[in-house]
Amino acid sequence: MKLPHTLACTTVASPLGPLLLAGSEQGLAGLWFDDQQHQPDAQIVANWTIDADHPLLRRAALQLSAYFNGEANTFDLPLDLSAGTAFQQAVWRALLTIPYGQTASYGQIAQACGRASAVRAVGAAIGRNPVGIVVPCHRVLGADGQLNGYAGGLPRKSALLTLEGGRINALAQ
Repeated sequence: MKLPHTLACTTVASPLGPLLLAGSEQGLAGLWFDDQQHQPDAQIVANWTIDADHPLLRRAALQLSAYFNGEANTFDLPLDLSAGTAFQQAVWRALLTIPYGQTASYGQIAQACGRASAVRAVGAAIGRNPVGIVVPCHRVLGADGQLNGYAGGLPRKSALLTLEGGRINALAQ
């Protein structure tokens, strides 16, 4: 992941733990739980500007609050996915097509990207998603419909799916 060194950032509270939000001029570039895998290196984050009043970050915080309160099921935020490779960006865009409260398998996402045989690579790209929740990687389940592989931890994945009313073991047809 090649995140810009000049991002604005802030930390916000959520029912699942603190979230680090980061934004660029193009859009929301990062959303990580404080203890999740694949978050940016502390030395890079130290160079970002802490700005709780940044308009994009305030907007993201408000939309996340509405989401966690069950008052919103979509996000209306510009995204900056430039930290990923072209393949990763394609996978992350495919995640945006999974509707609220529904799930897809890793294989279905691979097919949506035109790379049906690249299921493992798709899984790796999903794990590196820099904008969790907003780019809903938590909606991806194993081929058998079971929870697996979430950088924020499986308890959070389960909680997010429960919040959305999604059914584990019920992949979209």
